[in-house]
Amino acid sequence: MIIIAHNIRSLHNVGSIFRNAAAFGIEKLYLTGYTAIPPRKEIAKVALGGELLVPWEQKSIDEAIAECRANGFRVYGLETGPDANDITQSIQGNIALVLGNEVEGIEKTVCETLDGLLEIPMDKKRSLNVSVASGIAMYLLRSN
Repeated sequence: MIIIAHNIRSLHNVGSIFRNAAAFGIEKLYLTGYTAIPPRKEIAKVALGGELLVPWEQKSIDEAIAECRANGFRVYGLETGPDANDITQSIQGNIALVLGNEVEGIEKTVCETLDGLLEIPMDKKRSLNVSVASGIAMYLLRSN
């Protein structure tokens, strides 16, 4: 699995995404948009070395999606809403997952280029911190 962290504003969230990616054996992490890149002390503080274990690259969102597809990955967004499918449904094959901005989510123009949207089923609250959501998604999708 590949993760595309797009327009993540919090350096602590970026660090946590690196840590999750290392824990769940993510093949590569793309940092796109204005997502900060290592080395940054705020990233390292939370990543606890994850930023040194997971291969990463900074690209535009379009380049990252195109590269994933060229390598045989289907690209999904982690998002909520009526167009999103339950992430616990069986998704097979090579997956690249786009994580969006903490407040705005994934831009509509980006969503329109994806193979689909996946959401984490929730009861009362309809959102999670992006780093928490990324860990849940990586765990659920890695076994597919």
